[in-house]
Amino acid sequence: MLQAVMVKPGMIEFRNVPVPEINAEEVLIEMKRIGVCGSDIHVYHGKHPYTSYPVVQGHEVSGVIVKLGAKVAGFKPGDKVTIQPQVCCGRCYSCRHGKYHICDDLKVMGFQTTGAASEYFAVAAAKVVKLPDEMSFDAGAMIEPLAVAVHALSRAGMNLKGLNVLVLGAGPIGNLVAQAARGMGAAAVMITDISGYRLGIAESCGIDYCLNPEQQNLGTMLADQFGADKADLILECVGANPTMNQAIEYARKGSSIIVVGVFGDRANLDMGLVQDRELQLIGTLMYQEQDYLQAIELVKEGQVRLEPLITNHFPFQDYQKAYEFIEDRKDRTMKVIIALNDH
Repeated sequence: MLQAVMVKPGMIEFRNVPVPEINAEEVLIEMKRIGVCGSDIHVYHGKHPYTSYPVVQGHEVSGVIVKLGAKVAGFKPGDKVTIQPQVCCGRCYSCRHGKYHICDDLKVMGFQTTGAASEYFAVAAAKVVKLPDEMSFDAGAMIEPLAVAVHALSRAGMNLKGLNVLVLGAGPIGNLVAQAARGMGAAAVMITDISGYRLGIAESCGIDYCLNPEQQNLGTMLADQFGADKADLILECVGANPTMNQAIEYARKGSSIIVVGVFGDRANLDMGLVQDRELQLIGTLMYQEQDYLQAIELVKEGQVRLEPLITNHFPFQDYQKAYEFIEDRKDRTMKVIIALNDH
């Protein structure tokens, strides 16, 4: 079978390798779709701090089970599936207390261990999540980033029904956070970005208020649309000082800010305001199986639209061209999908 290997930053080679054998607790998946995410792009540029080369990428995926291990139950050949890409130790405090997604020795497929960028992929059945038969492979590959959004919203520890939610950043994760918030009951959602393209995608997905803070005053818009109480919950989805400080500046006293964006450098924040206003800064990392299941339900119920986020598809053997496309269209690209085994 063919396997895509990033041998060094900016260079992908294809290798012919044997189809993997599976053990009693694994399944063999014929891969169908792989999504390219921001972290993958960091690897492509050699800027991911926890990835070494060579590396096989692929963690936003969908496929079809073709073979089951002897001890696997609950699946059958032909099932559409996606994968939870965490590899956990099972022994640390977090794992022992049901928080395996923040395992002390966490490894993620496609970064610190082998990802699914192959024609076939063997994985523990415990990491496999079944998809509805009617769900497209494209949508299946986007359940992983949608699960990121669902988990981020769950970190607020509150029922979103009837709340006003502000999302800073309208990239793929920010868009999915905004859509998931609406699907989980938020009364209204405002999303911000300096990219008109991304705001246009957000508007096409039905987000209530789409704002460019370089053209409109965020504080004024919050007061106009949400009233004097402003946002009940803020999610920062950029990972940059300007948006993080906007979140702190415009947060209602005593409210929560969920930090979703990945900061490439050390943040420079006004912690005096955080302390004075009793704000809660809450981190969020990945997800658990229940977040996948809720993400699937949101798509099934039509609460989240995934198609508008897909900018382009590339065949598996054009993996490198996908990255070059993203590089050439940084400001006009949301989600690029790698397609394989379309037969």
